[in-house]
Amino acid sequence: MSRSVEPLIVGRVIGEVLDTFNPCVKMVTTYNSNKLVFNGHELYPSAVASKPRVEVQGGDLRSLFTLVMTDPDVPGPSDPYQREHLHWIVTDIPGTTDASFGREVISYESPKPNIGIHRFIFVLFKQKRRQTVTAPSFRDHFNTRQFAEQNDLGLPVAAVYFNCQRETAARRR
Repeated sequence: MSRSVEPLIVGRVIGEVLDTFNPCVKMVTTYNSNKLVFNGHELYPSAVASKPRVEVQGGDLRSLFTLVMTDPDVPGPSDPYQREHLHWIVTDIPGTTDASFGREVISYESPKPNIGIHRFIFVLFKQKRRQTVTAPSFRDHFNTRQFAEQNDLGLPVAAVYFNCQRETAARRR
């Protein structure tokens, strides 16, 4: 087993949201040009309010990728009956570029967890061809596995997640 998927298994990302996969593309996710996303690290809502830069460091300009961001812990991690909530989808991202070069089909919705610690997951899929991904019509009750199946995306090529919880007023200062 690849060491890079171990944190995804420990964080129950693989199992609850994704099937086991072999990461083969490097994805670097950065908020506010200096906050790197690492598996399991905590970021506060104020730090993730604006959309991140997501770099795809693999493939070439002819390779196309789809980026999905979800929260599987809605409304709260102890009873996530709305699992998953969709936060962002960008398709047709050329390899070796970042998400800003792709086509945003679901606009970025910043994380605002109310109850407990939520996981926010970025999943990268390799597309077979351009403009083949259709956007879902809803954000709640999203299912990453079904989305990948319906759009013929196969298994992910990269994934990373961070934890986030409600911020107190004192923490925002």
